[in-house]
Amino acid sequence: MNDIFVLALKNKFRMEQEDAVELANTVESVFKGKEEVEDMTINKYIRALFFELEREKLLKLRREEYKEKGRIIRKFYWSFNTQGIHEVACEKVTEDEYKIYKNIPKEAWLARACCN
Repeated sequence: MNDIFVLALKNKFRMEQEDAVELANTVESVFKGKEEVEDMTINKYIRALFFELEREKLLKLRREEYKEKGRIIRKFYWSFNTQGIHEVACEKVTEDEYKIYKNIPKEAWLARACCN
């Protein structure tokens, strides 16, 4: 899963290879080779990351309800959205040829306009 997940992260978030590898390793370390991980076992920072990955269709969240001592208990489980990962990994990413200009602050453009 790692290579395809890394490619999906790169495509979805326009990440550098090293950053995508680190993020994929972080996510996969939470799963520890399991298909699902219980939400209560992860910390709030990882949970926030997981919600972002769910919004982007790379992870799924499943809810389970059951009764215990007359109360309804809800548990949530995270899993990889393999279909979503494959779709994003296979997307053709087009590079914005004018991207460099978006990085130049407005002040630089205004200074150049004032000097001419």
